[in-house]
Amino acid sequence: MPYDRTDARILEIVQKNNRLTTEVIGEMAGLSATACQRRLKRLRSEGIIEADVSIVSAKAVGRQIQMLVMVSLERERSDIIDKFKKAIKSSVEVVNGFYVTGDADFVLYITARSMEDYEQFTRRFFYENQNIKGFKTLVVVDRVKVGFAVPIEVPPED
Repeated sequence: MPYDRTDARILEIVQKNNRLTTEVIGEMAGLSATACQRRLKRLRSEGIIEADVSIVSAKAVGRQIQMLVMVSLERERSDIIDKFKKAIKSSVEVVNGFYVTGDADFVLYITARSMEDYEQFTRRFFYENQNIKGFKTLVVVDRVKVGFAVPIEVPPED
């Protein structure tokens, strides 16, 4: 998915604040509002911009407990992996899910109202799934950095 230096600048800007108007983004990127709007539309349609979101504080909405959970499956078969991916996507408690290499098959970021709430989730989500070999929970003590911004590679000038 090719993008140019101007697109790269737009991507850097909207990753920091996607609530800016196209006029402001365009001014910062050296474009008119209309040209900026066209570029944003293309970046979204090509999947370079996947979503425009707000990062919500889990604690502020009553999700006091945050965990990273490493999950190991009983067997690595494509049907089992696909079924677990579907379960991850349909669970509101799972905020982020990653299929990974290493000691675990998946790493999940999960929020809960309390440890009792998390225990009920584990019974329902992990213990009732015979394809799960085991899971290890790491409780988050402090959220040091939160975001979705990725470093933008600026294409070389032609």
